[in-house]
Amino acid sequence: MATSQGMQPLARAVHAAALGLIIAGGSLTAAAPLAAEQGVQQTRAYQVPAGNLSSALSTFASQAGITLPIEPGLVEGLRSPGLNAATSVEGGLQQLLQGTGLQVSAQGNGLYLLTPQVSDTALELGATSITGQGLTQTTENSGSYTTGAMQTATKLPLSLRETPQSVSVVTRKRMDDKAMTTISDVVKSAPGLFLNNAGGAGRPTFSSRGFDVDNIMYDGFPTSFLTYLPSGDANLAMYDRVEIVRGPNGLAQGAGSPAGAINLVRKRPTRQFQGTLTGSAGSWDDYTGTLDVGGPLSDSGTLRARTVVSRQDAKSFRDSVKSDNDLFYGVVDADLSENTTLTLGGYRQKSHTNYIWGGLPMARGGGHLGLPRDTFLGHDWEYSDNRTTGYFATLEQGLPNDWTLRAAAMQSKTDTDVLASSIWEYNRHYLWTEAMEQKETGYDLALSGPFQLLGEQHDLTLGVSKRKLDYRSGKAWSNYIDTGINLFTWDPRGHAKPNYVRGDNGRPETTTQDSVYASTRLRLTEPLSLILGGRVDWYDFEDSADRENNYKVTRNLTRYAGLVYDLDTHHSVYVSYTDIFKPQTEKGVDRKAIVPIVGENYEVGIKGEYFDGALNASMAVFQIDQKNRAQDLPDIKGCGSGPASACSEAAGLVRSRGIDMEIQGALTDNWQLAAGYTYTQTKYVSDANAAREGEDFDRKKPRQLFKLSTIYNLPGELQRWRVGGDIYQQSRIRTAGGAGATAWKNEQGSYTVVGLVAGYKASEQLDLQLNVNNLFDRVYYSSVASGGYNPYDIYGDPRNLKLTARYSF
Repeated sequence: MATSQGMQPLARAVHAAALGLIIAGGSLTAAAPLAAEQGVQQTRAYQVPAGNLSSALSTFASQAGITLPIEPGLVEGLRSPGLNAATSVEGGLQQLLQGTGLQVSAQGNGLYLLTPQVSDTALELGATSITGQGLTQTTENSGSYTTGAMQTATKLPLSLRETPQSVSVVTRKRMDDKAMTTISDVVKSAPGLFLNNAGGAGRPTFSSRGFDVDNIMYDGFPTSFLTYLPSGDANLAMYDRVEIVRGPNGLAQGAGSPAGAINLVRKRPTRQFQGTLTGSAGSWDDYTGTLDVGGPLSDSGTLRARTVVSRQDAKSFRDSVKSDNDLFYGVVDADLSENTTLTLGGYRQKSHTNYIWGGLPMARGGGHLGLPRDTFLGHDWEYSDNRTTGYFATLEQGLPNDWTLRAAAMQSKTDTDVLASSIWEYNRHYLWTEAMEQKETGYDLALSGPFQLLGEQHDLTLGVSKRKLDYRSGKAWSNYIDTGINLFTWDPRGHAKPNYVRGDNGRPETTTQDSVYASTRLRLTEPLSLILGGRVDWYDFEDSADRENNYKVTRNLTRYAGLVYDLDTHHSVYVSYTDIFKPQTEKGVDRKAIVPIVGENYEVGIKGEYFDGALNASMAVFQIDQKNRAQDLPDIKGCGSGPASACSEAAGLVRSRGIDMEIQGALTDNWQLAAGYTYTQTKYVSDANAAREGEDFDRKKPRQLFKLSTIYNLPGELQRWRVGGDIYQQSRIRTAGGAGATAWKNEQGSYTVVGLVAGYKASEQLDLQLNVNNLFDRVYYSSVASGGYNPYDIYGDPRNLKLTARYSF
């Protein structure tokens, strides 16, 4: 609630006097509203600095002597151009709200209410206003391919243009248009990210700028993404959007890879009731049903809830392969007071498939075997069962002067049980079974808000966090189970499951990370902002089975710095530096773990923001130096002679350089577009193997990626229809080895895959949509094999269709 404290006694006196005149029955009964109206229209000088919209409105209300309740959800992530002029109250409010998509309405007696602007009737059929007014962080129901603000990169609520890094968002609208169901679908469509299944179709890896992602974030909490083990692919039904940072994100993550960050942001309860029932049917008996219901539980709207229930059963274009996925998600928001909100939520996700490991081996001497796309070289009795249960809680307390104290906690536990095989040495199966348990716990306490200094308004976030990972694996067994098989006649249904005896439960490994962090945006001048951040981490790894493997990293400093200069109202240029650390297990001469790997990102770019944020564009050049990579030392005194006691030093360097371009948002009222092009070249600069220096670091990743998604709502009498499509193009990937007469290579040349989408709004409640993927049925490998086992040739999906019906109520 924003009011003028100094004007309250005078306002009460004026209201009391007016009431007395009315009771006296005099002819002045109309004079009070007339006087109030005249006060509203009276012109006076106001000085309100540009910046956070909530702060600007509070300052204006104080100067104007009006009462203006401010709902945090309405103004989240919005900025005001400020006001430094003489104007009326209503004129001043219009100026402050310019470009925000909000409006005020006078209620009398100096009270004003803040509400969203009413758009034209085209919104009923899903079009969005090209002005982009009202876009906040939440993307659901926005109809947009972009967002108003995101915090994943800096922990500050900045717009894409204000963030001095390459950042993207995959909105709820974009997920629905592409009929995405998993995080792998997001990665395949998002600019600059590469989806690789080289370890098996069910064990995806995600990479950016030449490096693999090793953390996935959920509502800002990083969790370990153990790419070498089966993992549940996140079901998108419970998420509002996915925020993506390309390049190191140590300020938000702590330890990790310099690849970037993928942050899945969950749906929250809505203040108005809404419900959707969605069903889809696709190629290869792919059936999905989802119920999503939410809204207020009390007349006042202070208690709100939301539930998402989803079920998927699917087969595959591969012979005998099938999978299923179940999700239950529930969340409650409770306004404990005008300035205090508590959020409690939980979810359970179960997934099953019989194909997670292995693929097609390379032909002897190099090249592809040329097996049919439906080939499955496993057994129909194989399985991977994942069960994830998670809980989270957030308490947000509004403080004076638009400051916020936020306390958050999460816990998730994933149990995985696997029985899977792979072809090794071209003609025999290697069977593996194991049970794994991964438990993540996280806590975060942050204080954030604006402050005034030297006539400018700045932003500051201070926080502490704790993260704990408990990991256990056991009940393991593995062995060769056959030999001399014929890959071209293999039948996955024709072989009995062998008898085996599993091992013990294993012992846990525990990783903890305690952190303190701070980030600030300082407006040095009207067009120039300086963003600074720092994080200090205490990292500890304990192996209960072998304490010789234990190690610590104490007081590691992560740094963030960026300068953003506004060229004009639409364009900014920026330069930034970010880094991240990753502990290493290799030991030096002193038998202690060597210093962590450090990934440093240097970036220069230009960004554009058009139609008040409805369309965002960016172009950047970058360089990442991943240094302190472990290198083996020759045997010296104290190191020993066996592999287990070899010594290492932190000296290797890999460098990634490239270009990053992107555009996302509205081109017109009816046309949404998201497109990105990246070029990345990653090479060894120094390495223990001198022959590697100057060579490519990993050619199993493409140097070039181009991705485009678009949707267009037809005008006029065809306004119930929408059409669109997507394009995915990547450059060559390859593996190679040997020398001279024994040299070999295996590659997938550059290729392009095209998809189409058509939608029809049958009524205000019923929406129908058809997606066609790989329209021209392009035959390609999404990963290429190397030798007789791992990595593998993995075929991309053939042409397939999905029909979706969505009923809103």
